[in-house]
Amino acid sequence: MTRRTVDEQISKVTALLQPIGAQPAERVPLREALGRLLATDVVAPIDLPLFRNSQMDGFAVHAVDLGAIPATLPIVGTIAAGDTGATPLPPRSAVRIMTGAPLPDGADCVVPVEDTAVDGEKVTIHRRRTAGEFVREPGSDVAAGANLVDANTLLRVRHLAALAAVGIQTVDVRRRLRVAVITTGNELIPAGEPLRPGQIYDSNGLALAASVAANGAEVVSVGHSSDDPAEFLVVLTAAAAAADLVLTSGGVSMGDFEVVKETLQPRGGDFAHVAMQPGGPQGISNFDGVPVLSLPGNPVSTLVSFEIFLRPFLRAAAGLAARKTCELPTQRRITSIPGRRQFLRGRTTDLGVEQVSGPGSHLVAAMVTADVLIDIGEDTVEIPAGECVRVLQL
Repeated sequence: MTRRTVDEQISKVTALLQPIGAQPAERVPLREALGRLLATDVVAPIDLPLFRNSQMDGFAVHAVDLGAIPATLPIVGTIAAGDTGATPLPPRSAVRIMTGAPLPDGADCVVPVEDTAVDGEKVTIHRRRTAGEFVREPGSDVAAGANLVDANTLLRVRHLAALAAVGIQTVDVRRRLRVAVITTGNELIPAGEPLRPGQIYDSNGLALAASVAANGAEVVSVGHSSDDPAEFLVVLTAAAAAADLVLTSGGVSMGDFEVVKETLQPRGGDFAHVAMQPGGPQGISNFDGVPVLSLPGNPVSTLVSFEIFLRPFLRAAAGLAARKTCELPTQRRITSIPGRRQFLRGRTTDLGVEQVSGPGSHLVAAMVTADVLIDIGEDTVEIPAGECVRVLQL
C-alpha cells in the first residue's frame, strides 16, 4: 500500500473534492435561509424607511414655531403608527404622534413626550428642537437600488431581518453539498438490538452524519453494508445516485475483508497508508462521477480523519468560518511515536492543554472530554511540560 504524509493526503483529497466545491444556486423561502450561503447580491427594492416617520412618541411640530421656550401650541390631532393620509400640519400647532407614524406635511421635527406637558388640548414644549430632530427620512437606512446583502454572505438573523424589512420573500442561496454516509462491517449492528459475541454497535454512521450536518452540508442517506462486495456495490450505487459526495468508513486496510478497497481499487481508487495516528489507512475514489472519501473504521480514526481531511473543505463550501487553531502550553509531558503525525485528544484548561487519553483508535468514550486535537509532528518524540503545541479545535 502506498505510504504518504498527512499533507500529501490533504492535497489528494482537495483535488478530489475541488469539482464539487461551488454548488449551483437554488431559491428558498426567506424563513428557510438561515445559515445558508447567499448566491447573488440582493438589492433593496424599496427605500428603508419608505416614508418620513417619527423616531419617538411625542409631538410633530414646525421647528420655527418653537422660537420662545416654553412654547404652548394647540393639539390638532393624533397620528398612530399605521395611519395613512395624515392632513398637513397648520402653522403654530402640534399633532400628537407615535413612534413609526408618518409625519404630516409641514412638520419638520418631533418633540419627545418627556419634553412636554399637556393641558387639555394644548401642549407646552419645554425644550427647543431643530428641523430634522427625531425624524426618520426615506432611504436613510438603505436606498432603493442599493446593495442590501452581498453575495457569499452567510445569512444570519440580522441579514434575514433586513431582507424581510424590505419585503423580500425568497433568496438565491448555494445548494448545500449532499453527502451520503456508508458504514461497513459484518460486526456492526444498529443501536437497540441485542449484542451477540463479536458484534459492536455502529457509532460511525451517526457520528459522521452529525459531523457532516454540523459543518454545513446535507446528509441525504446513512447506509450500512456487510463485508460482501456485491452488497456494498448495491449500497454504494444508491448512495452515489443521491449525493455529491459519498463517505465510507471501514474496509480500507490490509486485511482479508476490506470490502471498500476490494470494490473501488480495481475501479481506479487510490488507497494509501498515511503517516498519522489515528487514521492511517485512507482511500479516495471516483464512482459514477461522484467522489468517494473512504475513512478507516475504528471510531476515533473515523472522526479524526473527518476532522483533518474533510471538515475544512465542508466549512469552506458552506461559507462557515475555518476551524480555529492556536498554540498552547502542555500541562504535562507528552510522548509520541516517531514517523507518525499524532493527533492526540486534548482538553483545554486555564493553564493550557492536557492530553485526555492514549493514542488508541478505539478510545471513543475518552473523546467525550476532549475539545481539541493536539497536533504532534511526525519527527517529534517528546514534548516537555510547559512547551507550546499546535491544537485544532474540535
